[in-house]
Amino acid sequence: MCAKATMEEFEALLQESFEIDTPDEGSVVKGKVIAIEAGQAIIDVGYKMEGRVDLKEFANPGENPEIAVGDEVEVYLDRVENARGEAVISREKARREEAWDRLEKAYEKEERVEGAIFGRVKGGFTVDLGGAVAFLPGSQVDVRPVRDAGPLMGMKQPFQILKMDRRRGNIVVSRRAILEESRAEQRAEVIGKLSEGMVVDGVVKNITEYGAFVDLGGVDGLLHVTDMAWRRVNHPSEILSIGETLKVQVIKINKDTHRISLGMKQLQEDPWDAVERTYALGTVHKGRVTNITDYGAFVELEAGVEGLVHVSEMSWTKKNVHPGKIVSTSQEVDVMVLEIDSAKRRVSLGLKQTMRNPWEVFAETHPVGSTIEGEVKNITEFGLFVGLDNDIDGMVHLSDLSWDQRGEDAIQNYRKGDVVQAAVLEVDVEKERISLSIKALGEDTFSEAIDGVKRGSIITVNVTAIEDGGIEVEYNGMKSFIRRSDLSRERSEQRPERFQVGDKVDVRVTNVDAKTRRLGLSIKAREIAEEKEAVEQYGSSDSGASLGDILGAALKGDRN
Repeated sequence: MCAKATMEEFEALLQESFEIDTPDEGSVVKGKVIAIEAGQAIIDVGYKMEGRVDLKEFANPGENPEIAVGDEVEVYLDRVENARGEAVISREKARREEAWDRLEKAYEKEERVEGAIFGRVKGGFTVDLGGAVAFLPGSQVDVRPVRDAGPLMGMKQPFQILKMDRRRGNIVVSRRAILEESRAEQRAEVIGKLSEGMVVDGVVKNITEYGAFVDLGGVDGLLHVTDMAWRRVNHPSEILSIGETLKVQVIKINKDTHRISLGMKQLQEDPWDAVERTYALGTVHKGRVTNITDYGAFVELEAGVEGLVHVSEMSWTKKNVHPGKIVSTSQEVDVMVLEIDSAKRRVSLGLKQTMRNPWEVFAETHPVGSTIEGEVKNITEFGLFVGLDNDIDGMVHLSDLSWDQRGEDAIQNYRKGDVVQAAVLEVDVEKERISLSIKALGEDTFSEAIDGVKRGSIITVNVTAIEDGGIEVEYNGMKSFIRRSDLSRERSEQRPERFQVGDKVDVRVTNVDAKTRRLGLSIKAREIAEEKEAVEQYGSSDSGASLGDILGAALKGDRN
């Protein structure tokens, strides 16, 4: 009877065990640590199953495992039974599943999560988020580039989840977002205490080409290079150094961007307040060249007051040269105040005005008619340029080169570097022009030769050459040419060969050209004029007298 009862109990228990469902593989189950041996924890997960888990799976990165016999833990069931008849379990996978559930909720609510940086990878770092591993890009570590991330390793700190994909197992986090948020809160608090015009102490945090960033106690302000001093500052490092404490004035606060503009020069007296009293128009002052540009040079009259000497006001004579060839940086110069615009904070200065106008000096020392000597500086198609005192030039026009030659021919006799003498014809100070004449120093042989000769005059010339087109003649040393058509009023007599060299011939002057220095002569015109005069005195061919009778009477009258 007892045996029968025992068998029934066994069958009931067996049936009960079949009816109990074993947990699904790939799920998280609770277990109890029943032993720790050989670096592993033996865990009873119930259902008459035990499994082993390496102790390192119970430790956070960089920490020792915290596990003891009797502890209840959650583990991930990979398989119900392995070759040794044990359950294949994992604490790390259980933590990961738990972490992913927690992180997804935080991501949906845009909440911060806690984690620790524990490793470096290409492009950033790995972060343990309490069981799930996330990627922290290098650009998201801090608000500024981090050169040494060592102090951040293993430290528990908050992160913001930027992106996560459970299917792919990807999580991207940011530490920078947390810092920026807290920094923005801090900035807002500090900015709330500041107001425009306030004078505060600050520490120079960084220096750039355009200015310096000053820490005002949790918030940075920009001190622009133009607001450091009233004078010109080429680079902020000239007057500031990193770590220096200084007093600055809050110039402007942008409530939207939280940008703060600072100034130092505003705490000093503005030198422009006294510029018009100190630098009267027309006065001459000493200054120092601070900057040279293509259009002129800036001259510092005093700290904070600069004026521009435009290139046109730099030299009386050097018109098309770069200002750097006239003055140099740091050179001390005398300048004259030409104009002041206090509203625009501009002073126009003149350098050449401190020296006498060289054309005025020349006009005083070289009156019209005086003789100068100079070197030929340039030869152009319209004349010579001769170098004079004080770097000025005078011009000899083609027409003033020679009495006897055409200008185009006479200019061929000169070369650059030749030293010539010339007479001063005109000095125009306003137009900065000096007219010279070389021929004025010689005698005008043409004028002397034709003295008293005018158009219509009858003169006697000597034949000097016979040519096919006419004859060459000479009058008081001046050569002229009579064309074949002007040799006689009779066509049959218009033959050059009927003349001989040395013959004296009476001719009529038809033109006096002082410019070309030539006389227009004609035998034909003389004959026509004589005939006209004879007809007027001794009769007309219309009255029946022949031309021969008239001319005969004229000749007879001449003999009487």
